[in-house]
Amino acid sequence: MTIEKPVRNLLRVLEKTAGSGLCVAVSLAILLFSSPAARAVGFRLPNQDPVGIARGNAFAATADNPSAIYYNPAGITQLEGQSLSAGLYLVSAGDTFEGSSGTTAETKSKFQPVPQLYYVNSPKDLPFSFGFGVYVPYGLSLNWGPDPPFRDAAERASLLYVTANPIIAWKVTPTLSVAVGPTINYSKAKLFQGFDAVQSHEFHFVGDDTDFGFNAGVRWQPCDQWAFGVNYRYLTTLNYQGHSQFSPILPPTSTSASIRFPQYVVGGISFRPTENWNFEVDVDWTDWDNVDQIVFHGTTGGDIVFPLNYQSSFMYEFGVTRKLPKGFFVSAGYFYSENSSPQKYFNPIVPDANLHLFNLGLNHKGRRWDWAASYTFAINPGSQVSGSVFGPTVDGTYRTVNQAINVSATLKF
Repeated sequence: MTIEKPVRNLLRVLEKTAGSGLCVAVSLAILLFSSPAARAVGFRLPNQDPVGIARGNAFAATADNPSAIYYNPAGITQLEGQSLSAGLYLVSAGDTFEGSSGTTAETKSKFQPVPQLYYVNSPKDLPFSFGFGVYVPYGLSLNWGPDPPFRDAAERASLLYVTANPIIAWKVTPTLSVAVGPTINYSKAKLFQGFDAVQSHEFHFVGDDTDFGFNAGVRWQPCDQWAFGVNYRYLTTLNYQGHSQFSPILPPTSTSASIRFPQYVVGGISFRPTENWNFEVDVDWTDWDNVDQIVFHGTTGGDIVFPLNYQSSFMYEFGVTRKLPKGFFVSAGYFYSENSSPQKYFNPIVPDANLHLFNLGLNHKGRRWDWAASYTFAINPGSQVSGSVFGPTVDGTYRTVNQAINVSATLKF
């Protein structure tokens, strides 16, 4: 990792003020403020509806409920009249660490709520459908406690990222639909990071910003048995405006931090051998190659450039739904999410790793009301890290066990 001249100046100031020697690793207190729950996909949260989640998020070609606004907005042309859906995703992040010297740490695991809201209106006499969604495509938090072995590299952080997404979809032909809409994105980030040998000494950053993007989708169903879907989301760049402080040694300063949220594209194929079965396979690609650094402007001592050097990665998603009597449906799914962080740049605040996710769900469709529930179990049995630029205290074995529950209700009128 390259340490910029302003960082060296800052270290000299801190050494004199704190009265103790600080190693170069103090500069690494400026870390990514991201989500733990989507660690195998950088800091994405791909789980946005219990029906989709239960199918392993293999939903781009099916996309037959209001959450299509997220999964594939072209799918909302399948809906009739008006639909309003509200959901809540409850996820716990469980990570453990064992260092080569025998040190250990674990995150404070608790269920974190992530809301979803979707509205769709398909006028009867028009080939157009209109939608509006509010959801959280990135975010959550991670807390290793006040004094982990690698406190000079990671302690705790949180990210709120909320998207408002109006959509217009056009049923071009009875079998082909297209859709597009803007995304209005608000984000707030908080980072708390230890430095020095004194437990009460802490670096923190707080900032927020708003940016705009768009998403688009295509869905083609040439016959009852087969459907194809593509969903695309454009990248956004957030320039967080706020303040940072090396507390309690130095006063706060106005600080900004820039981070790019990448574009991604999802393609899916659905096969329905009978009206009672629906199988789907999706491939989800995220352009993490565009996320190479965070730049902090205005920290004490000058600007800091923090390298990430993420690599683009895939999610491979498989799902099946079985229709049961009396409007019930049961679904199962699996998806494998590739690691996007090179081992050299691995940091415990975003413990990115290859992740296996297993999903089950039940939903019911009624005349006025639909409801759905899903359960997710995610595991990485162990990832070995060595040679991290964040220092030898980061090196060791990391394991992940996550659980999540998602529930939703939909009113049709």
